[in-house]
Amino acid sequence: MYPNNNPFVRGFQNLRVNRMLFITYEDDSLPAWRPLHPSQAHLTDDQIARFPCILCKDFVLITEGQEIPQALEDQCQTDGIVRTVVYEIVGDVRGKPVHISDTYSEEAARELAQCLSFETGFYSRCWEISAAHITEDAALYLDELADTSTPGALLFIAFRIPDCEAVGVKLIATPWSDANLQYIEGHTAEDLRQEHLAKGVPKCLTDVLYIAALADVRMLIFDPDAPVLDALTLYDNR
Repeated sequence: MYPNNNPFVRGFQNLRVNRMLFITYEDDSLPAWRPLHPSQAHLTDDQIARFPCILCKDFVLITEGQEIPQALEDQCQTDGIVRTVVYEIVGDVRGKPVHISDTYSEEAARELAQCLSFETGFYSRCWEISAAHITEDAALYLDELADTSTPGALLFIAFRIPDCEAVGVKLIATPWSDANLQYIEGHTAEDLRQEHLAKGVPKCLTDVLYIAALADVRMLIFDPDAPVLDALTLYDNR
């Protein structure tokens, strides 16, 4: 469900900073951008910019004052000059990498990435959506669950919102990705999904909780008066 279009995902995901080199050639060939080979990651920007290099389609190696293994040198058939060093910020949107910006220092890049981040534990983890995204039977199930003790193995807890018809769900151990659940619980997201269904959690509720938790939502409130979320299934509960 919603593999690349999770409606709960907001902002850039998996922000990262890469050091990239801008390289020109002696002839009129178009300039190129390449990352430095990991074996030279210890070099400072001042040891890279304006120095001669060799490169291939995947990486660059600084040649002046550096010892380069023959096996790496053999992969690089092109000579160039590193004109400048930049730090690019890349993030994922709907599962695809997107170039966001370039800066001239690692510190500036990481500060910008921090500004763009939805930092876990601080904000953007609570959603209020229409109760029409689950069936009437699922809503009744949540009502009953909010009045009892939710089994801990389900990794969610239902609770009531005072003086209104809304019911909240606190999601535990998010995100419900395979990697995170394997680390915390020792099973996959599909294992958890099947456990929910086996213990009587309505399928439509399981579906919504799954994609919300995959987007690292922590609090999800179902309210009859809340707006609908685009691209999320709606049910006629009249």
